[in-house]
Amino acid sequence: MRSSRPAAPRLAAGPGAAAAAAAAAARRPGAGACRACATDRIKLGGSDLEVSVCCLGTMTFGKQNTEAEAHEQLSYALDAGLNFLDTAEIYPVPPAKDTQGLTDRYIGSWLKKAPGAREKLVIATKVSGYSTTNSYVRSPPETTRVTARQIKASVDASLQRLGVDHVDLLQIHWPDRYVPLFGAAAYDIANEREGDVSFEEQLRGLEEVVKAGKVRYVGVSNETSYGVSEFAHAAKAAGLPKIQTIQNCYHLLCRTAYETDLAETCRRHNVSLLAYSPLAGGALTGKYLEGGDAPATARFNLFQGYMERYYKSLARAATEEYAALAKANGLTPTQLALAWCRSRWFVTSTIIGATSVAQLRQNLEAFEVELSQEVIDGINSLYKKYRDPPTSA
Repeated sequence: MRSSRPAAPRLAAGPGAAAAAAAAAARRPGAGACRACATDRIKLGGSDLEVSVCCLGTMTFGKQNTEAEAHEQLSYALDAGLNFLDTAEIYPVPPAKDTQGLTDRYIGSWLKKAPGAREKLVIATKVSGYSTTNSYVRSPPETTRVTARQIKASVDASLQRLGVDHVDLLQIHWPDRYVPLFGAAAYDIANEREGDVSFEEQLRGLEEVVKAGKVRYVGVSNETSYGVSEFAHAAKAAGLPKIQTIQNCYHLLCRTAYETDLAETCRRHNVSLLAYSPLAGGALTGKYLEGGDAPATARFNLFQGYMERYYKSLARAATEEYAALAKANGLTPTQLALAWCRSRWFVTSTIIGATSVAQLRQNLEAFEVELSQEVIDGINSLYKKYRDPPTSA
């Protein structure tokens, strides 16, 4: 379903914006001569899922957002033309036993009050990878693994909370095997474990819920080039469901891991990137910098130590310089960060998370900004100076 919103003049940023806009339109399927915006549609991988290039993230529902606030955001997003939302069995975050599943329940209670909304939406969720700390998501509690039994249990519980009979995309939230996660910089063989669930076994478990009509397509998250390739090869060799998407972290402070080999790997296997945390948990808005306007309820203030890699040492210095670059070109830091993700050829859909409708509106409007080549050059110059600072300092 394409947005019926009328075309409007494109917001330009920096000199050379017209040439940049033309180049972007040429490489962006479906955009044509119309304004680029958050509601533009694009296909996921080789599936028939056509989603908005902006996806509504929901991990704040149940911690930073009440049920009423969640409903307000969902209604605003749908009315604005978004058709893609992402949840997970462990949400909201930071994950905790007493709040686990609230995000899904809030979405489910909204769907009951919004006739016809389910048919308009592409709903993505995630099954947990290996974890000894989130055992409470299973009943009875156990170490989470990507086995057929646990995939089925996860999906059944998610469908019940959401109040739907199927989800459109099921993603493995993080691998069953050891990989560096959430800011860990380097692979360490000392952390490898025995007894990993094989790629084929994981796909066979996913196949079961697909064949049961509970899931339409499958994907991965927080995955590596090795993992994407192994899943692709196993699917082809055994005739199993192909992974269509990868949901990985990507933003101005976290580029290298995807831009190098993962970009090529996913292109070769037709796996679409769903970029999460495009504002680095809110750090790239600039609100946590000196003179910023972060309230006491802002994520980093509310949850002390959470995602601290984004606001300490070099990451903070880099954010200051990106904010200065934005200001020099008539942009807000939020516009710079989200327009950057939007401009990358390998980003299929960008997942945004907001704690208010005002934030959500600002985020959606940022998708209308086209970065000039001069601004992009400025970003790349800063990248040479600050190369993924959250994992380098």
